[in-house]
Amino acid sequence: MMRSAALPRTRADSLLWTLSRAANKSQLWWFIGGALALRRGSARRAALRGVAAITGGSVTANLLGKPLFPRRRPAAELVPEHRRLIRQPTSSSFPSGHAASAAAFCTAVAMESPVTGLAIAPLAAAVAYSRVHTGVHWPSDVGAGALLGIAVGLGTRHWWPLHPDSPARTAHQAEAPVMRDGEDMLVLVNPGSGSADEDPSDEARFAWPKAILVYPETSRDIRGQLAEEIRSRGGAIRALGVAGGDGTVAAVASVAAEHGLPLALIPAGTLNHFARDVGVGSMAEADAATEAGSARGIDLGEVEIVGVDGTERRWFVNTASLGGYPEMVRLRETIQQHHPKWPAALIAMTRALRRARPLHVVLGGKPTRVWLVFVGNGTYSPKGFVATSRPALDTGLLDVRYLRADVPYSRARFILAVLTNTLHASHVYRQVDLPELTVRLLDGNRRVATDGEVGPLGNEFRFRSRPSALTIYRL
Repeated sequence: MMRSAALPRTRADSLLWTLSRAANKSQLWWFIGGALALRRGSARRAALRGVAAITGGSVTANLLGKPLFPRRRPAAELVPEHRRLIRQPTSSSFPSGHAASAAAFCTAVAMESPVTGLAIAPLAAAVAYSRVHTGVHWPSDVGAGALLGIAVGLGTRHWWPLHPDSPARTAHQAEAPVMRDGEDMLVLVNPGSGSADEDPSDEARFAWPKAILVYPETSRDIRGQLAEEIRSRGGAIRALGVAGGDGTVAAVASVAAEHGLPLALIPAGTLNHFARDVGVGSMAEADAATEAGSARGIDLGEVEIVGVDGTERRWFVNTASLGGYPEMVRLRETIQQHHPKWPAALIAMTRALRRARPLHVVLGGKPTRVWLVFVGNGTYSPKGFVATSRPALDTGLLDVRYLRADVPYSRARFILAVLTNTLHASHVYRQVDLPELTVRLLDGNRRVATDGEVGPLGNEFRFRSRPSALTIYRL
């Protein structure tokens, strides 16, 4: 501390003073996380993991560490006046919350994107040191905060395992035509997927200059629109393409499966779960696969919805769910008309959880009450609350998870199990892999959500796995 205070006055003083203030309440890291989230792939995953680590680091340092280890801050007179902060903090000096947040964010980002983490590391170190330079922390406060932040960043893997870089395996062999420049290919491009500032049209035109590009019509269902386009061309279409997010991909994939056409995809959504599992990470990879005619067969999920207007069938490439999630999606779409996507999703989730009502269902032939039912296309990993990846796309199984509502304090017990990562031993959570599942409601009608899109009302839902239902271009 005294050595730092004795340093001569330089231009670095004002920079460190500014950095220290910018990192108040983790504002600096939230800003960087937001910027990273605008990019696709590992940068976006790094942003999400970094934000989660910030939350954990701040809570641990400020709500647990400081009350448990009260310590006076250094006297303001120990550092030159020009370095002192305008508003001196009054909380316990030990540990440093700024150092904890900086280290947690940097560590979490580095796990998903080592290059990005390396670029952020000097900034994180500067923020941590700035707390000593401005005289509001002892060096030991900063050291303890940094160690705490690193531990929290690494600890995110306990609840949220790292996604493997390798694509999910599939033993299903498939044949697909070589598509030179996208000739005889019908491609649906959704400019509304992902970031509002990014239109995937240019990527689609570059990859497949001879393809027929169509765009979603607001007054029509994508499935019906594409089916009519295919019929109008009298069998001339040899493959389908899509540039969009998971919801758009799911709609186009269902048409491809029903018409027996191979599918090529350009990931252009927010998270691109399906493209990541399939192993198509960019437009260049999609282009190379179609030019080589390289394809694989993968399983799809299917749900038959029995309602008052008859039976409707829907495919899903990732997940389907009943309960709170469809309500959250409906609320998000309404709120999103006036707010950005991520705040709208947060508001919708909060409201949906508060309003949630148990579902009275017959599940697997047995009557019970549940808060929600999750059905994954294929077996997901890990088996806890957050399903992040699929090791294989050829299992012929559905990943069924549900939260029981027929035991006392089930939601509180569920939250506790999630926080302690003990869902595998919880009495309120169940997970099983099945080839098919029927869920029948005993108290009216509900909507099912498939790949983030809300479906029609129904009182019986028949889920099943369809092995090798879709042929997809991939190297």
